[in-house]
Amino acid sequence: MTDVDHYYHVDGEIVPASEATVSVDDRGFRYGDAAFETMRAYGGTVFAWERHFERLESTCDALSLAHGLTKADLRERINATLAANDLADAYVRLSITRGIQPGKLTPQPEVDPTVVVYAKPLPRGGLEGDSVWEEPATVRSIETRRVPDEAIPAGAKTHNYLNGILARAELRESGSGNENEDGVVADEALMCDLEGAVAEGATSNLFFVRDGALHTPTTDGDVLPGITREIVLELAAENGIPTQEGRYDLAGVLEADEAFLTNRTWELRPIAALDGRTIGGGPVTERLSRLYDERVERVCYSSS
Repeated sequence: MTDVDHYYHVDGEIVPASEATVSVDDRGFRYGDAAFETMRAYGGTVFAWERHFERLESTCDALSLAHGLTKADLRERINATLAANDLADAYVRLSITRGIQPGKLTPQPEVDPTVVVYAKPLPRGGLEGDSVWEEPATVRSIETRRVPDEAIPAGAKTHNYLNGILARAELRESGSGNENEDGVVADEALMCDLEGAVAEGATSNLFFVRDGALHTPTTDGDVLPGITREIVLELAAENGIPTQEGRYDLAGVLEADEAFLTNRTWELRPIAALDGRTIGGGPVTERLSRLYDERVERVCYSSS
């Protein structure tokens, strides 16, 4: 798909990419004053849509952004975007900003939101699908710390992604030692909180396996409650895999038998190495990946 035949859904209208614009006075542009969700459509079905909508509403509540849009309205905009681009298997991003308001920091309670839906093709998922990622992730811990929940709610998925941008910028800095002995550059940054406990990747949640148990940093800390993370924990509980959510130091993660990252696009992505220490996937990672694919297949493809 190229920009020539690519369409966005902007404020209720399907428009070609070349005409998809947002005002420079929009608060989403000025201040990052906006909520968003990234989703995956499998076979034309938006996977875990109810959960995405609930998290979107939670973010809007945290921002005091009363957009006035219904779940049905937003879902219709997503469906229309997929149809306009002739996509069944796709990455989907839905953004809601506070819209155009006077150029002052204090938001006005009356909102005329800007709503944008974007979609791009991804491979088929499920049991017959292909991974979006080509190789397991190479991960490096960094000095940039996760913004504390007391400053910006960790559970709010907003356009203000400066924390993650700084994390990735640090990862890519020349001369920062982010290449392993084979010359492979790390492709995800692992952030800790202000107290030094491992939090999450710049765009991913962390899982690791030690002594047969699945561990992940708790969302009681400065961790975004990822929806893929939530589903993995459910699958583990349903299938007798012991799990623990807690606070972990980096040394403990480095002693893991297996480790993987989760986000909506990657699904489950094994960690090949962390800070130069080889970890890789393993039986628990492989089992959970299979269970995840089975759920996608059953929910999204079985009736198509």
